[in-house]
Amino acid sequence: MGHSHHHNHSPKDVKDRNLLISILLNIVITTAQIIGGIISGSLSLLSDALHNFSDVLSLIVSYVASKLAKQKASINRTFGYKRAEILAAFINASTLVIVAILLIIEAVKRFKNPQEIESGLVIWLSLIAIVANGLSVLLLKKDSTNNINIRSAYLHLLTDMMASVAVLIGGLLMKFFQLFWVDSVLTFLIALYLIWVGYDLLKTSTRVLMLFTPDHIDVKEVVRAVHKLPKVNKLHHVHIWGLNDDEFHLEAHLDFTENISISEFDLILNQIEAILHDQFQINHVTIQPEFNKQDPKEIIVQD
Repeated sequence: MGHSHHHNHSPKDVKDRNLLISILLNIVITTAQIIGGIISGSLSLLSDALHNFSDVLSLIVSYVASKLAKQKASINRTFGYKRAEILAAFINASTLVIVAILLIIEAVKRFKNPQEIESGLVIWLSLIAIVANGLSVLLLKKDSTNNINIRSAYLHLLTDMMASVAVLIGGLLMKFFQLFWVDSVLTFLIALYLIWVGYDLLKTSTRVLMLFTPDHIDVKEVVRAVHKLPKVNKLHHVHIWGLNDDEFHLEAHLDFTENISISEFDLILNQIEAILHDQFQINHVTIQPEFNKQDPKEIIVQD
């Protein structure tokens, strides 16, 4: 199988640099919000800080994963660290959901006895957070479309920015209308949103980790496409999985109608590789050729 690589100034370096800038911005926001939240007594500011802190962690995990994913494969690690990013997305999503549940419990307690909050501080800090998160979101937007790891970081930051907007509105309501219960309601809403976003990411990353067939691939379609080729009898024992966001593997047994030579098999294999790549984005194909072999011929066989 031929692989070609071209290198100029790598978009991966830019991606890592953007992640690093976002990490620094978020550390600044988090620190300011924690101090501000304690001084002002605002739970929504602290919940936003917690959200931001989970961001800092998720961005660091994403950054490390992104660095690891570029490491070369070795004898002990034949896939290198290509799954590090999926693992990072899984960890991020899990922490999001846990943090959110803790916030909900706290918000309910606080709603029962609202406390007075220093709203001026809340307003200023939420404004700073909106600007800093907005910058981070813009930095990561481009890479978030084709990388689950960056997407998890990008979603964290986007929810942060929206949470900060909510906190700002809450601060204004407290300042001008003394509606201190708004703080708990906002905390509750921010937390629900975190659960919603986190769950989706958790589901996606779990599917990849469990080696489930990628969403865009229909195994029966793959089999039909291969069966159209001459001398092919039956594709069976099929396994299809995604190693990470852009690497999809297929392994299978292929039964032939006649006893063909190895060079003939190579020609057919080239055709199969082209079909699978063009129609299904499968870029790693391993096929075991067979003729008159006694084994289960079902498409999916439990090993």
